[in-house]
Amino acid sequence: MSSDPTPSASPSASFWLLVLAAASVLMVTMGVRMTLGLYVAPINEATGLGIAAISFALAVAQIMWGVSQPLFGAVADRYGPGGSLFAGAAMMAVGLALTPFVDSRLGLTLCLGVLVAAGAGAGSFSVLLGAVAARLPAERRAFASGFINAGGSFGQFVFAPLSQWLIAGFGWVTALFGLAAVTLLTIPLAWPLRHKAEHPEGGAAVSGGMADQLRVAFSDRSYWCLHAGFLTCGFHIAFLATHLPGAVDLCGLPGSVSANSLALIGLANIVGGLAAGWACQRYRMKWLLFGMYASRAVMVGLYLVAPKTDLTFYLFAFGLGLTWLATVPPTAGLVGKLFGLRYLGTLFGLTLLSHQIGAFFGAWLGGLALVEFGNYDSMWIADIVLASLAALINVPIREASPAAQATACAAR
Repeated sequence: MSSDPTPSASPSASFWLLVLAAASVLMVTMGVRMTLGLYVAPINEATGLGIAAISFALAVAQIMWGVSQPLFGAVADRYGPGGSLFAGAAMMAVGLALTPFVDSRLGLTLCLGVLVAAGAGAGSFSVLLGAVAARLPAERRAFASGFINAGGSFGQFVFAPLSQWLIAGFGWVTALFGLAAVTLLTIPLAWPLRHKAEHPEGGAAVSGGMADQLRVAFSDRSYWCLHAGFLTCGFHIAFLATHLPGAVDLCGLPGSVSANSLALIGLANIVGGLAAGWACQRYRMKWLLFGMYASRAVMVGLYLVAPKTDLTFYLFAFGLGLTWLATVPPTAGLVGKLFGLRYLGTLFGLTLLSHQIGAFFGAWLGGLALVEFGNYDSMWIADIVLASLAALINVPIREASPAAQATACAAR
């Protein structure tokens, strides 16, 4: 008997059921996770823990989100994604619900930095993309990846203004309780993805087990280049997600500008994610990554010299949003292209771990910079340098053109 949740459905219906389920789960997990920066100031006012301590908790969250992805990805590769997705929902709900009851750095780190972050990782890219890609033909995977990615961006677009509205109208405690309840919705949303799927052939998959595949991947220069580029991507995204509200506040602008800016990032990345999925089928993915990272360096430079008005933040947010999570489809696509899909959840999960090591430093150092210098100027400069390096480090990646790959596949 097939493990597909809808064996009698038409291929088109099955396709949309899978990608919509995965996109909906990512909408919730990413939407909640990417708007936690809005709670920094309210938590600081209520607990007096200090910006540096709260930034550290959110920096630990970045690491835990990364650590959890290859772990839950490996579980999903072996047993199917159902257990990982359901456990992640429970962990997020518990962590969010407990946060208002803690008043210490350790407690906040355990709730937001461990439970919420690890739970979000269990319902994120490595598990979701691996679960869907294994059920789809090669020609539909890139679009599916872009569509699922857009779901995460839509979550940020929805949850940023929702969180700000809840905080302003009902207080941050009620807002967190509301988010905890919403995360439980990922359990029914993930139901079509619960079974383990057969993994089609593709890439340089090896005949041995996971250990053999890991040895092959870590001996490949291209895999290390993806790790290095994604590490700098994590620094950029975590710094902005955590400290953009602080940058807005330093400019004397209202909190609504922060929420609107985060929402615009999510809205723009819906476009960026879908465009990335489309482009991955037509262009070399390493050049797409080169262009995305280089554009970030340019946009941060333009932001630094622009007057700090509402419009500046909105244009800056929309421009960055076009590449915000749009790096995921080409990065995951390159991992699958190079090494096959059998252990995609694990291999891409490890790449995401590198992303989150960079994210740890982006979130943590942003808080330290504010405490030490009273501004984020040093972080903006570091962001420009790292984005430029990320663009360059993708150039040596080995990748055949889509046309050449199609010809090679046809000849087999």
